[in-house]
Amino acid sequence: MKHKIHFSPFSLPILFFGVAILIGTLFLSSPASIVSGEISTIDALFTATSAACVTGLTVMDTGSRFTRFGQTVILCLIQLGGLGIMTFTGLIFYLWRRQVSLTDRIAVGQTLLHDPGFDLGRFLTRIVLWTLGIETAGALLIYIQDPQGFGVYSAVFHSISAFCNAGFSLYSDSLTRWKSHWSINLVFIALIMLGGMGFSVLTETVGCIRQWVFLRRKNRPPVRLTWYPRIVISTSLFLVLAGWGCIYLAEFTGPGRNAPATTALLTSLFQSVTCRTAGFNTLDTGQMTNVSLLVMIILMFIGGAPGSCAGGIKVTTFRALTAFAAAQIKGRQQARIGRFAIDSSTINKALVLLLFATIIVFTATLGLNITEAGLRPHPEAKGLYLEILFETISALGTVGLSTGLTPQLSLAGKCIITVLMFLGRLGPILFLAAIQSYQKEQFYRLPEESMLIG
Repeated sequence: MKHKIHFSPFSLPILFFGVAILIGTLFLSSPASIVSGEISTIDALFTATSAACVTGLTVMDTGSRFTRFGQTVILCLIQLGGLGIMTFTGLIFYLWRRQVSLTDRIAVGQTLLHDPGFDLGRFLTRIVLWTLGIETAGALLIYIQDPQGFGVYSAVFHSISAFCNAGFSLYSDSLTRWKSHWSINLVFIALIMLGGMGFSVLTETVGCIRQWVFLRRKNRPPVRLTWYPRIVISTSLFLVLAGWGCIYLAEFTGPGRNAPATTALLTSLFQSVTCRTAGFNTLDTGQMTNVSLLVMIILMFIGGAPGSCAGGIKVTTFRALTAFAAAQIKGRQQARIGRFAIDSSTINKALVLLLFATIIVFTATLGLNITEAGLRPHPEAKGLYLEILFETISALGTVGLSTGLTPQLSLAGKCIITVLMFLGRLGPILFLAAIQSYQKEQFYRLPEESMLIG
């Protein structure tokens, strides 16, 4: 008797992400992708994973070691990863079969729109058009600002990399040569923040702006954003501003820090924005203070918004956890944000995600300390722990910033970081949902008992 194999819709992004990475690895392993010499399989896999997972960590310099063909392969992987395999899968289903099953519709909706009841085809088409439009506008602005520094291909590459929050650059020093260039920095900041906002938040915000302009002409009251986009935008702005202030104080107010005030403010702002999962840098990360690195670790761990190109545990998870903590301190039964309280299911998911992310970070940091520090005594490995922790959070948060440890990783270390990037892009919750979707539902409850905590 034949049994029909059942694939959960939550397993599809894991499968397709894996396939995309393997295909990218094959292309990058080709001699046509490398300027000279050879590339090892693990380095090709590492680069393909970093590109598809829009991370930006590199073991080889993208601009000098890869040919135009290899750079284009990386660019295609970045675009696929930025839009998300679930988006492409849903779009293929829609265009090919002209209908999508209810389970696939719900899976795509919960990930991208925070609402399962929507027109899938129209929404996915809008995602593609919005993405191409923003990336095209970004490329034009980058090219116009500095046609000598950014050629046509370079402008397109960096625009896509910025909007997809990938952080891949064709320059070995990333964007440090433009650290005082306000217009270039602001274009990159805008692309990074738009890519990390989430497609649903982005489209609703633009829609509200259009309605506001239209209603203002008729002297009607303006249309306000709904509850969810307001949380995403306000929390994101708070984190950017807090990171901006902390990095400025840590980098430019100490002894020997004599950078011009405008440059100091600009570079601090850029670092605060980029460590939200973008991966570009205008300061040498390896030369920054420990205070700045710790602040950046926190921002990288939180990441951007759900359904966006960003990674991390997401700003909504952070906001839900802070609301839950505030409710516990005040003795309230519900965690409240604005006019609404967060349901218990959301709080449970946030706590599970935080627990899973913490366990993954601890395990990976322990593994990298074994593979990279070699169980050396602390005096001999002093300073390496912070670099390893920074690298771990950067990989799991799909950020791409590094203190310089990535090219020096051992074979085992590269494997650990590769797994972290894959987990970080898809998220521990998605893996948990995929596992739970195959489990049978229990139709009974056990007696409950309280337990002493703390």
